[in-house]
Amino acid sequence: MEQEKQSVIIEIRAGTGGDEAGLFVRDMHRMYSKYAASQGWSNKIMDSDMSDVGGYKQIVFELSGSGAYDAMQYESGVHRVQRIPKTEKQGRVHTSTITIAVLNKPKRIELIIRPEDLKIDTYRSSGAGGQHVNKTESAIRITHKPTGVVVTSQSERSQHQNKENAMGILAARILQAQEESDMSALTEERRQQIGWAKRSEKTRTYNYPQNRITDHRIGKSWHNLEDIVEGNMEPIMKAFKNLKKEESAQ
Repeated sequence: MEQEKQSVIIEIRAGTGGDEAGLFVRDMHRMYSKYAASQGWSNKIMDSDMSDVGGYKQIVFELSGSGAYDAMQYESGVHRVQRIPKTEKQGRVHTSTITIAVLNKPKRIELIIRPEDLKIDTYRSSGAGGQHVNKTESAIRITHKPTGVVVTSQSERSQHQNKENAMGILAARILQAQEESDMSALTEERRQQIGWAKRSEKTRTYNYPQNRITDHRIGKSWHNLEDIVEGNMEPIMKAFKNLKKEESAQ
């Protein structure tokens, strides 16, 4: 039976490392975009904030297609890159980090958000975005009063489209908060079984000098980093699929 079409919202944010972290955000978005294209998934940027050197302070995008959430759910966490920045004159390896959040986008029937619970503000877009930036208040900020969740979107020229994007991000974050609340009611043992692959500790290291990617949760390394960051992520995806099968069989 064909897998149901899924939608997943991915938020990538620069952590420690300044400009280099922002460039790594760009590289990870590119890697996921190439992998999504190889799977036939659609890819839509919902919000972004570019840095001065061509990276991203943050980027939020949606991938939609068969098995999208199932494949991407294990990408959450802190990703670390070790490499020589282009601006490094001494040739020293720097370590930078980014955080990745993977949110399951709820279907409309799964979550009802009441209009009276929302505070919606408009503002002028900022960053590299073309001639329309800063001329009109097309960017949207939505605050969900009951939970205090705040989301933004400024990637589109249309205020209406930015509002639609922001509502999608908001719904995904609220659903995640509900799932985390439900999870906290479980026993510690069961929580660990469910959450082992989604802990926001050091998740994965990309070591460029040694051409190696290591996932610290499963203790596995791959020595074809350059191939993987070009979007050929199947070796990583296969490792998690196999682990999921082993757990299901227990």
